[in-house]
Amino acid sequence: MVKQITEDILNEVIVKRPADSYKGDFGRVLLIGGDKQYGGAITVAAQAAVSSGAGLVTVASDAVNRTALHSRVPEAMFVDWTDLDVLMEQIDKSDVVLMGSGMGLTDYAVSLVKRVLMQMNAKQVLVADGSALTIVANEHLSFPRDTYTVITPHQMEWARLSNIQLNYQDEIELNDVQRSMLNVDVLVLKQHHTMIYNNEGQQQIMVGGPYQSIGGMGDVLAGIVAAFVGQFKLSLSHTVQAAVYAHSALAEQMAGYNYVVRPSLLADGMANFMGRYQSNLD
Repeated sequence: MVKQITEDILNEVIVKRPADSYKGDFGRVLLIGGDKQYGGAITVAAQAAVSSGAGLVTVASDAVNRTALHSRVPEAMFVDWTDLDVLMEQIDKSDVVLMGSGMGLTDYAVSLVKRVLMQMNAKQVLVADGSALTIVANEHLSFPRDTYTVITPHQMEWARLSNIQLNYQDEIELNDVQRSMLNVDVLVLKQHHTMIYNNEGQQQIMVGGPYQSIGGMGDVLAGIVAAFVGQFKLSLSHTVQAAVYAHSALAEQMAGYNYVVRPSLLADGMANFMGRYQSNLD
């Protein structure tokens, strides 16, 4: 039976920050993506991660994106993704690694995905989205067995990964079997009323709508997920549910006065949105 996620998940997960805290308490998040053509994708993902409360955000991207990133998200640090020694060091320092937003499908992107999958360890969380999912499918790669892995595919990306081609929304049991076989802990299957699959079963959100159908919306979701799992200490599966719900709930609110919801504006609005739901630790 599919469980419906409600607004209550936000008060359960989003807790007020202790007075005695510092940035390192709220997650070291590394975002890997953004080739020469798709730098905007990794920029809005970083924007979302910062606005959603990640303590330290670093972006590893093509050097051409450095100036644009610092202009849009000055809170984020930058690493040239061709400097592999520095990149591997950054991966080792990170609590959460998000890869795929605007990464592209070049030979270098393929080699980078392979390196990241090999470098991850059991103490980290991997969030895979966009191009990284296509590369994993095309290259027949496996997600690391010991790393907690969250993937956020749209319909075509999931079809490539799972070989479930038709009526994927209705194939609940088969989707969950494929999730497990891929070593994925949480599958966020983006659709109208997004479904979430994990070891606890299946959950669904009933918020959101067609005003979210605009490029960059999935990148913002990935950034929110990465920030949430990096800072909140509840079970990771519940934390992902809260991130997914928050993303669409804020979009639904913004759609009350916008024909479409721009992903960059949604990303900027997350800090205000989360502030309305924070609960006390005690």
